[in-house]
Order: sequence, then structure tokens, then C-alpha cells
Amino acid sequence: MTAMNWMRDPTPETSPLKRARLKPPPSLDGKTVALFDIGKAKTKEFLDRVEMRLHEKNIRTMRTGKPTNAKIATPEILQEVAEKADVVLIALSD
Repeated sequence: MTAMNWMRDPTPETSPLKRARLKPPPSLDGKTVALFDIGKAKTKEFLDRVEMRLHEKNIRTMRTGKPTNAKIATPEILQEVAEKADVVLIALSD
């Protein structure tokens, strides 16, 4: 199995869990993109810019994230993303 065919579950792990990677949609038209803030410095500014560019293309977005980079995303946050988003962009910044 190559790295392109699987992804690691980003939740805290006691043993790594591999899941099959979903095929990306051919287009973002009609999709909702979740912009996920992991709580690091300058992430908000980056996501603001990405959101602006997506809105210029009439692509729906939703904002969500972790309270800080040191905390895990709650099951409620992950469930909301799973229910409301078609695509997730997780923003890292250092």
C-alpha cells in the first residue's frame, strides 16, 4: 500500500489506524469546504485568505477547529465536520 492510498486517522492514537483515502471530488462546485484551524499562530490569517479566495469562486465554507494546538478536537467538532463538509482543509502554520 503506497502513501497515496491511505491516511492516518488524526485523532489521538494508542495504535495507528489506517483508513482508505477517499478520492478527491473532481470539482468543488456545490461542495462545502471545512476550514479547520488547529490552533497554531497565524492559522486564522491563513484561513481568512483561503476563505476569501474560495468565496470569490462561489464555494461554500465553514470554519471550525481545535481550541488550541495542544488539545484534541472534540468528538462533537469531528462529527459536525463529517456531517456538514464535503472537503476539509486542515491548516498548519509554524
